[in-house]
Amino acid sequence: MRYWLMKSEPEAYGIDDLVRDKVTAWWGVRNYQARNFMRDQMRLGDRAFFYHSNCAAPGIVGIVEVCALAYPDVTQFDPQHKYFDPTSAPDNPRWLNVDVKLVKKTPLVSLAELRRHETGALAGMRVLAKGNRLSITPVDPAQWAFITGQLMG
Repeated sequence: MRYWLMKSEPEAYGIDDLVRDKVTAWWGVRNYQARNFMRDQMRLGDRAFFYHSNCAAPGIVGIVEVCALAYPDVTQFDPQHKYFDPTSAPDNPRWLNVDVKLVKKTPLVSLAELRRHETGALAGMRVLAKGNRLSITPVDPAQWAFITGQLMG
């Protein structure tokens, strides 16, 4: 099993939306490296932190599980959608998504709390790297264990 951190802006799709829906497609990824993580490395059963970004209180707000492998993101084909890509074609899609299901909503583990451990247990965690804007990043098993065991209690 691999571990991930998946960012979403709560105004676009937040943890409470997933609590309601139970399962969702993780659409809208428009970065090749993040897409490649989904396409090449994510497997059924992998776990991920659901992370609220670009908001007043950024941080981890839940845990999800990959429940469908990468497949074409339909938003790339919709000219009315924010994530429309006119260079992508149905027979050769550029953008993918996976489906995730809710494991649990958690108390907020804030970005500030994560930063308190960036020179210790969370050293090298990609979400803490200066300039990191990737919406999907791998999480080391030791970092996962620290966050779920120590920070989430």
